[in-house]
Amino acid sequence: MSMAVVGLMAGMALGFAGYFGGFAAFLLVAALGAVGFIGGKFLDGDLEAGDFFRGRDHGDRRR
Repeated sequence: MSMAVVGLMAGMALGFAGYFGGFAAFLLVAALGAVGFIGGKFLDGDLEAGDFFRGRDHGDRRR
């Protein structure tokens, strides 16, 4: 499935949530969609938990 179709479906889901449920439902669907996206990235192996907790590399920092 192309990313355009995925984006279309996500936009339609947010539109339905906003129209029928109001702004709070829109925000809930958007937040749960972000959680699902991050979970999918973890399952695909594109993202690791250490990416969120790793400190910045200060080796190239100039004072």
